[in-house]
Amino acid sequence: MVIALLVTPDGFPLASAVMPGNTSDKTTLADFLNSIDKQYGKANRTWVMDRGIPTEETLTARREADPPVHYLVGTPRGRLTRLEKSCLAKPWEQARESVQVKRLSQENELYVLARSEGRVDKERAMRRRPLTQWWKRLKELPKPSPSRDDLLMKIGAAKKQAGRAFGLVDIPLPEEGQAVTPETFQFSLRKAKLHKARRRAGCYLLRSNLTEPSPATLWQYYLQLTAVEQAFKELKNDLGLRPIYHQLDHRIEAHGFVAFIAYCLQVTLKNQARPLAPGLTARAILDKLSTIQRVDVQLPATDRRQFVLPRYTQPDADQRLLLQRLKLTLPEQPPPRIQANQLPANTTTANSL
Repeated sequence: MVIALLVTPDGFPLASAVMPGNTSDKTTLADFLNSIDKQYGKANRTWVMDRGIPTEETLTARREADPPVHYLVGTPRGRLTRLEKSCLAKPWEQARESVQVKRLSQENELYVLARSEGRVDKERAMRRRPLTQWWKRLKELPKPSPSRDDLLMKIGAAKKQAGRAFGLVDIPLPEEGQAVTPETFQFSLRKAKLHKARRRAGCYLLRSNLTEPSPATLWQYYLQLTAVEQAFKELKNDLGLRPIYHQLDHRIEAHGFVAFIAYCLQVTLKNQARPLAPGLTARAILDKLSTIQRVDVQLPATDRRQFVLPRYTQPDADQRLLLQRLKLTLPEQPPPRIQANQLPANTTTANSL
């Protein structure tokens, strides 16, 4: 199944939807935005979306709406290629520590090229590892090879592990029927393509119809996507959204709804703990308090009734400190209850003093 989730910049969820697993994000975005406007009314919202979700038709409809709907989206790397020459002449601006930005205005839209120094090192390391393994695997291929077809099969098997590093190596293959020798099978590094990839490492091209905010502000807006990514991570792992064993649609939707309500409570706890107990995650708090349990002490009487004493276990020293930091107090012990006719008719009990 596909889950659509709408959250505020602080991570508080506003709406969710459950759709079939073969649903494309591009086909549902327009209806989802319209349903939000219908449910909550039109407002001065700024929609922050990752690349690949909105289509050109959706963005055009947002711009031409009355009033226009503001958006900020990531753009594919292909658009960066078309705008690269225009961006080269622009100066870098310091948006925040280790983040630089450039801005380029085109046709009522603002493009922001952001470069994160921390992301540069990470992406280069992520590229270096598979490229090294791919190069090593190519050198291990036998030359001469038994046949050209055998060579193609070995290259195809190694290509899956190489990933995007496959395109960084130029591999001229022998002609059909030609023997595989060190002269007919050679490979070389595509230095120009590797240089371009290294130059673009850590770069993001953002697109928006907001023209007034500074590039640094737009970058801060875009970072709010991490709230959505964190929400899905917590739904899938901490809150047990998966695996799903239901077979009926309404039960699957109910399962997603319960997980959504649980996420609402978790976000509330997280925001409550941020100023009071910094450094503790909601998961850590729940694990710490999980040993406080509610138990029912049942005392049978001679008249086949039962006295039920609901009690919760007393917190230890660490739990009392945590409750104090969170400004939470446990409720009073519940009053006892009397249950009638709980014992079978042939059951006898005895009291001793």
